[in-house]
Amino acid sequence: MTRLAPHTYATFLRGMSLPTLYAAFEEAGRPARAGGHSSGWAWVTHDAYPASDGLSAWQLACDLTGFRYADRVEGPGPAESVFLASTPACTCAHGQNYMIPHCDDHPFQFAHSRGGFERTVFNVGGRRESRRSGDLLVRELLAAGIVGRRTPAYEADPAFNVDGALTLRIIARHFGLPSPPLLDTDDTPG
Repeated sequence: MTRLAPHTYATFLRGMSLPTLYAAFEEAGRPARAGGHSSGWAWVTHDAYPASDGLSAWQLACDLTGFRYADRVEGPGPAESVFLASTPACTCAHGQNYMIPHCDDHPFQFAHSRGGFERTVFNVGGRRESRRSGDLLVRELLAAGIVGRRTPAYEADPAFNVDGALTLRIIARHFGLPSPPLLDTDDTPG
C-alpha cells in the first residue's frame, strides 16, 4: 500500500492551481518537497516541522481557504483543504482533547477546512478518531466500525486499524483525493 512517507505533511487544496499553491507555501517559508494536481485537487508535501518554527502546517492549510488568499481562489465556491500528517499522534495530556491545540511536534493528523474555518479535525488510527471535532465523515467511520458506542472490529482485534490505514482510505474516498503517490484508496484492510 502506498502511504505518506513517515514524518510528512500533505496539503490537498481544491480551488487553487498547483503553481499558486507552491507560491503560497514558499511565501510562508515552507517550500514544498513534492506536489501534483489531479481530480480537481492540487497537493504538496513537506517534511514535518514543529509549529514553534512559525505557523503550524494544519493552520496554514486552513488559512489557505480563508480571506487572506481569497484573491487566489480559482473557482466559484470557497477553497477547501484536506491536511494529512504521518507524524505520530500527540500523546500529550492536553492533546488528547478535541479542539485543544496539540504540542508543537504533533499536529492533528487530519484536518478539513473550508472558507477559512476548520470543519473537522482528529487523529487517525487506534481509536483516536473518536476524539474529533466536527461531524464530517461520521457516517463512513460508523459504518466501518471505527467510531460509535460499540466498535466490534476493535473488540475482536485490538490491532484493527491501529495504523489508521482504513481511516485514510475512507478520507481519500470521501474527498476524492488523488491516489498515487500519496494514498491508496482500495477497500481492502491493511
